[in-house]
Amino acid sequence: MIFQAVGEGRPYPEHGYETTSQWSAVPPRQVRLDELTTTRRTLDLDALLADDSTFFGDLFAHVVEWRGRMYLEDGLHRAVRAALHQRQVLHARVLTLPD
Repeated sequence: MIFQAVGEGRPYPEHGYETTSQWSAVPPRQVRLDELTTTRRTLDLDALLADDSTFFGDLFAHVVEWRGRMYLEDGLHRAVRAALHQRQVLHARVLTLPD
């Protein structure tokens, strides 16, 4: 199993981080793929295979930590690509929300 769980939607409250510049204030760190719950069930194959998929966005995935779980909000294609390369960790910006 690649992820802890595959979810649909964001179960956590709205956090207000919408732009890349807002997320850039959150320092990146390594997270284990098997600790992540996705917030999307589907993957755009074009995004997975594109050479420049992060050209206009953040280089790091966006993860929200809430109530002891880590939710992969943005960067599903990065996480799947890491798994395909047999890596168990992903560099991500982790925003921790209060319970």
